[in-house]
Formats: sequence, C-alpha cells, structure tokens
Amino acid sequence: MTAQHLAEALRGRLIVSCQAPPGDPMRETATLVRLARSAAAGGGSAIRADEPEVVAAIVAAVDLPVIGLWKDGDTGVYITPTVRHALAVAEAGATVVAADATDRPRPDGSTFAELVNAVHAAGALVMADVATLAEGVTAAAQGADFVSTTLSGYVPGTPRRTGPDLALVSSLAAAISIPVVAEGRISSPEEAAEALACGAHSVVVGTAITAPTALTARFVGALVRAGGGQEDDL
Repeated sequence: MTAQHLAEALRGRLIVSCQAPPGDPMRETATLVRLARSAAAGGGSAIRADEPEVVAAIVAAVDLPVIGLWKDGDTGVYITPTVRHALAVAEAGATVVAADATDRPRPDGSTFAELVNAVHAAGALVMADVATLAEGVTAAAQGADFVSTTLSGYVPGTPRRTGPDLALVSSLAAAISIPVVAEGRISSPEEAAEALACGAHSVVVGTAITAPTALTARFVGALVRAGGGQEDDL
C-alpha cells in the first residue's frame, strides 16, 4: 500500500492501539488479537500493535492496516530503537513501522533517516513518533510517511500533560505536508474530534479503549480521593 493510499484510507479515522504493558494480564497475543478484532468490529480503521509476534498475529486476524512497533526497554529511545527492530516489525507484516524520531541517540548509533530508508526498502511505510515541532519537521524531511505526537509529554524536557497536546498537533499540521496523527492521552470521543479540528489527519486511542487495568485504577483512584475506600473482605 502506498503512503497516499493509506493516508486516504485513514483520513479522519480512528486508529486503535492494542497494547498492554509488561506484567499486565492483557499482555498475551491471543488477548491482544481479540482486542484488535473488537476494534475492527467497532469501526476502527487501523491497529497499532507492539512486538513482531503480536503484529503478525493481528495482521493474520484482521483486514485492517497494522502500525507495528517494538518496544525494547523503558528509558531513552525504546520505541523501535534500532534498524534491526524496525525490519523485524516490517517482516512481521506491518503496513507501517512506528519508531521514535526524537533527537536522542539511538542504541545502535543509527540515524532516523537510516531507519526510514531500511523500512522503505523492505516495502513498509514509517510513522515518526515525536515530542516536539522541530522533531516532526526533521522527521518529515528525512522521509517519514506520517508524524505522530506520541511522545509529547513523555520525553525529558517536554512538559508533562494530563490531556492531549493539541497545540503540537496544530503546529505540526501547519508546518509539514505529510499526515499528522494525534496520539497521547486522548481519553474521550470529544477530545478525538477536537484533535481533528486542530488539524490531525487521524487519531490514535489506546488506554481509553483497550486498557481495563489502567481504566479500573483510574476509577479506584477517583473514589479514594473522594474519601471512599475498598473493602478487602467483601
């Protein structure tokens, strides 16, 4: 699929992130495949998934483009950190490989441009996960097919936020010609629609749809802050 064809297919649409962190009960391939199938049944237009095994299983199970990545570690550049990781995701069948495109050094000493070239040579597209306007502009110049606001608020030096970084969405949409994908802390349909109004081409939602552990903890925290408690011996 060409970047142009995929961009048209995803214009104004929802991408559902079907992931679970290490140790979470949802973190098993069969469960994540069911989440992807549910997202497809609900009208999602693409799936974002982590690790080659899961990517391959979802590609086989749903008739939707899969945006694949490979998280390795939890500090520094860990979203598809090397060319090796990127090619493994492409080989698993991902239509798009998502990778950290911040200005931090990559573990293998490669550049983001080298990763883009390798993925394109393997027949897949590239989504640049960025934290700032400058990073998004640079990633577009280096050949990325999509730019996503995934890392805003999660990289040292960028402000922590409780909601989506719609200002970054807007500034990226005005600065680059490739599609801008809004991702990060989008917790309601209203916020998703607002992201489109700010210039997003597509919207990624994960936790608010596919993370029951995190959602349960959010409700529990609200009740505790309201003065409630949990009965351990019901």
